[in-house]
Parts: sequence; structure tokens; C-alpha cells
Amino acid sequence: MLDAYVEHDATGLAALIARRELSAAEVLEAALARAAKVNPGLAAICLPMEDIARARVAGPLAGPFAGVPFLLKDMAQDYAGVPSPTGSRALRHWVPDHHSEVVRRFLAAGLVVFGKTASPEFALKAETAPRVWPRPTRNPWDLSRTPGGSSGGAAAAVAAGIVPIAGASDGGGSIRIPAAYCGLFGLRPSRGRVPNGPDEAEHWEGASSQHVISRSVRDSARMLDAIAGPEQGAPFTIAPPAGSWSEAITRPPRRLRIGFSTRSPLGTAVHPQCVAATHRAAKLLADLGHHVEEAAPVIDGRELARCYVTMYFGHTAAAIAQARELTGAGDGEFELETRILGLLGRTLGAGEYVRSHARWNGFSHALADFHRRYDLYLTPTTAQPPNRIGELDTPPAQRWLAHLVLALRAGRLLMLTGMVDALVESSLSRVPFTQLSNLTGTPSMSVPIHWAAVDDIGSDLPFGVQFVAPCGDEATLLQLAAQIEQAAPWQQRRPTLK
Repeated sequence: MLDAYVEHDATGLAALIARRELSAAEVLEAALARAAKVNPGLAAICLPMEDIARARVAGPLAGPFAGVPFLLKDMAQDYAGVPSPTGSRALRHWVPDHHSEVVRRFLAAGLVVFGKTASPEFALKAETAPRVWPRPTRNPWDLSRTPGGSSGGAAAAVAAGIVPIAGASDGGGSIRIPAAYCGLFGLRPSRGRVPNGPDEAEHWEGASSQHVISRSVRDSARMLDAIAGPEQGAPFTIAPPAGSWSEAITRPPRRLRIGFSTRSPLGTAVHPQCVAATHRAAKLLADLGHHVEEAAPVIDGRELARCYVTMYFGHTAAAIAQARELTGAGDGEFELETRILGLLGRTLGAGEYVRSHARWNGFSHALADFHRRYDLYLTPTTAQPPNRIGELDTPPAQRWLAHLVLALRAGRLLMLTGMVDALVESSLSRVPFTQLSNLTGTPSMSVPIHWAAVDDIGSDLPFGVQFVAPCGDEATLLQLAAQIEQAAPWQQRRPTLK
């Protein structure tokens, strides 16, 4: 049963259960057995919920994914009665008393939740190594490397075959980056497509979207059908699609005009294999009949990055303040880097923050102008392969300086010394392509297209490419992804785990 379990995507498992060829209880036990086998080496699941899952499969289940095992992300996917640490020691004992809206929709789709996956503290990093858990989450393709962040635990769990699909969210690339690092498909829906309530109207000023990471395009399309739609009390609603996304992917896309670029918007280095992945995708698209040429939106990439990290600073400060209010946590309960980001957020004036947020509209207009000429924008998903575990740790000298800055509350001094620009480059140079979609509210996706070794001792690693569409046009993205999946299938490419 275990071997058969990992062969199926969520849609396939749901069909087997619906035909009563397997029971939901049998499928759950297979998922738990797979987790018991591989999770100790991966640290993908941080909070098990086995008793809740077993009680759920004992009763009737309905919905498009009835009986399919599922994992929630430990970030903005609250389950009533289960701790929601969001990767932080400050919140490790905090327990919500209600489900978030997206969790209600996951459950209404019939999914069987049996745990939560690890996320970095407050979803702030493109790697998943929060201090609240004893071990960092590892990439199934190379256990010495990260699966990315912030949905790193979700991606590791799907790539390792623990589940075929897992809850994820994306505020700066947090679905697309782990999908690219782990050889998976990751769609970030348009702003407002999937609700963030009831506790937040727009997470990260609307930059963050809820969805999943999956092995198959049809799973992501079917899940979007299940969880998208307006929420009572939300500030606005986005126009619904003309039909279901599941039905849309049964038809090939029209002949598309696609502009592509492999240049980092920050002007920093892009790894040759990330470039190779994009060129491979461009050739495949041309072979499929699409018009592909080099072109990019006219956007100041460094200005966009500064606006992004300004939002990052402000929300880190707010998250720390909220955690203190909920739990009374002291400074020692937050990671050092988180505290520095929070200090910068507290240093920002409200006027500075509002002016920065207003600039997002300019990026949206520039991207819309690009989309008047091109249906989609193609880039590498990341500029570098996944870093090795520990590679990005703050050096001891910088940690000493950070402690001094915090003690002196010298946030304004940090800003005057050019620290913000330094943080932009150090934080985003590895992943400079994804934030454009977040600040403009547009849908985007990462598609696995290329596998290659990056050093003499490593095995082949996956590389993804990103497509960005106009706001509301998930259908074109999913249709193209399904076409690529058929022409260059990836589902049977899986890491070898002992």
C-alpha cells in the first residue's frame, strides 16, 4: 500500500476512495507510515495531528478531495485547538479557538489534516530553519540543502511523498521558491482570490496569497476551485473565472505571446543552471507554437525590492507586538534576525510606510503595460540553487553587532548607514524574481522544467521557471502549465530517500 500511495496525486487518491477501492482510513495510515519513515530525516512536519485525523476518517467525508491526507502550513492556516507557533518560540504554546477561513474550506473539500509543516519565524525567510524546532527542514533532493521558505516544510513533505499536496502561502515567493527548489508545481493566486480571514482582511497588505504546493497541475487547479471565492467581511472581491479551472486545463492554451528575461532585477548574479532552465522553457514553448522573445517590464528592481522590505519591516514589528500581547513573550523568545527586522519596522514612520506602499501602484501599471504586449512574463523562479543548511547563518561578528544595535535601539542609525540597501541585497539576491507578483497582486506560478548538478559531489537538483500573468488570469497559467506537464512531465521524477 505504501508504494502505491506515493504513486498517486491527490485527485487520483480521491478517485480511489470514491470508488471504494481504498478507504480513507487505509490511505491515512499509508500517509502516516510514509511520514514515520522519512520525516525524521527531513523535519518537514513540526506538529502532528494524528488523533484528529483518525477521528475524521472514522466519520463520513464529502468534497472533491474526500479522504485525501493533507498538511497545513504553520502560518496563517490556524486549526482550532491546535498550537499555531508560526515558527516562533514566542507563540509555541498559543492555541487559536477557531479555524481560519482557508482551513474551513480545506476541510469542506474533504481533506484529512494530520499535521502542520514547518515555516521560518513569521514566514520571514527563504529557508526553513526556525529555532523553535530542534532541527532545520531539509530538501529531499539533497539533505544538505534547504527546501526554501517560507512553505519549506510543505514542499519537503510533498517532494518526499508524505502527501501529494500541502497547504502553503506566498507573500514574497513562499509557494514558488520551495516548489522550484523541490521539483514541484506551485501556483500563487491573484490578490483576493483565496480569503485570508477571518482575522486578517489582507495579509501583508494583500501581498500574501493562500493556496497549495502540489505534484500535479490538476491538483492545484482542482484545489483552487475548492477554496477560491469571496468571504463575508472581506474588503473587496475579485471577478470569478468564466468556468472552473479544472475544466479549463482540459483545453490547450491559445497561442501566447511570452516575454522572458534571465537578468536579476537587482543586477546581481544568476546561476547558469537557472538561466539554462529559462532558456529550456523558452525553447519548449516555441516548439509548442507560442511566440517567445526576450523582453521585461520597465521597473526599477531595486526600488521594488526596497518597497518590499519596507513592508517586511513593518509587518515584522507588528507580528512581534502581537505575539507579546498574546503571550507576554520577552526578547529572548524571538530570533535575533527577527528582532533586527522588527527594530527597523518600529523605526519607520507611518508616513514613510504609506509613501512606500503607494509606490506599489506604479509597479502594477508598469507590469500592466508589459501585459498589453505579452500574455505572460517568464523568468527563472530563483537566481541561485538552494543554499546549504547553515550557509546563510549570521556570522558571529554580525550577531555581536546586532545585539549592540538592539541594546542601543539604534534603528535610525542603521537606516542612515545604508543598512536597508545591504539587507535588500543580502536577503533577496538569491530570490529576486518573485516579489514583483506579490506587490502587484498578480497570479504567478513555478513550473519544474530542469534538473542539473551544481557541484562535483552533489546529485541533480530541480530548477523551476516562473510565469506571471495579468491579475485574475489563473486560467491561462494553469492551461500552459498543463501543456508543459504533458510535453515535459515531471511527476515521475522523485528524490531517492533512504
